[in-house]
Amino acid sequence: MANLQGKLEAEVELKSPADKFFKFWRSETHKMPTVTSKHIQGIKIHEGDWDQHGAIKIWNYTVDGKSGTFKEKVEFDDNNMSVTLHGMEGHVYNEYKVYKPMCKVVPKEQGSVAKLSIEYEKYKASDPNPDKYMAVFIDMTTDIDAHVSSA
Repeated sequence: MANLQGKLEAEVELKSPADKFFKFWRSETHKMPTVTSKHIQGIKIHEGDWDQHGAIKIWNYTVDGKSGTFKEKVEFDDNNMSVTLHGMEGHVYNEYKVYKPMCKVVPKEQGSVAKLSIEYEKYKASDPNPDKYMAVFIDMTTDIDAHVSSA
């Protein structure tokens, strides 16, 4: 039996200080469509508030030229400066049974590092790994860093 579960990981060097980059994810995701418009066309609150742990948001995104939606429940870990998006429903579930992106920001002497991961489970072994989603996650992280470091 093939292993259908996996985890993609990437690190992105950031110019922004860790606390400012985390603050964007923690309380300013409503700015995402402006900051990274080529990937995120909209985010709306379904339940809760922008900076509320456990809030449910619906994202409108584009990956590989295709539009999709993603409904998630956010989990913040303020002590470790990490955010986890617990996927609930959306187009990504046409390809994956489990889809959970996470970003952890680690301070450095100058700037910081975003440690990105996507935990996933495929329906069948021939389904692709979510590499295209990780590429977008990395690109979004770079866009957010440019926005935060120029503010």
